[in-house]
Amino acid sequence: MIFSESLKKNSDFLTVYKRGKSKANKQLVMYVYHNGLERNRLGISVSKKVGNSVVRHHLTRLIREAYRLNEEMFNSGLDIVVVVRPEAENLDFHVIEKSLLHLANLHALLK
Repeated sequence: MIFSESLKKNSDFLTVYKRGKSKANKQLVMYVYHNGLERNRLGISVSKKVGNSVVRHHLTRLIREAYRLNEEMFNSGLDIVVVVRPEAENLDFHVIEKSLLHLANLHALLK
């Protein structure tokens, strides 16, 4: 059962950056904005400062999977943008997942 989709348009990202709230830890920054829809939309941003394209794509997949596995714990109706910091370059899945859930908890997104 799919609750969310990807955030793709640059304008959607900009809206979340401008109007949303942000919280951060060493590895990630999470921006959250209420989208008025019944589903969540997840956007992931990984700068070239983090690593080469292989590293950036790998981190994107790790975050998407961490979100997918814990999706039922999140409240719905949110646009969530996760920005990866350079410190996250060599981290494994469990650290990324823990970091993602930590930020979700700070935002009070979890049911």
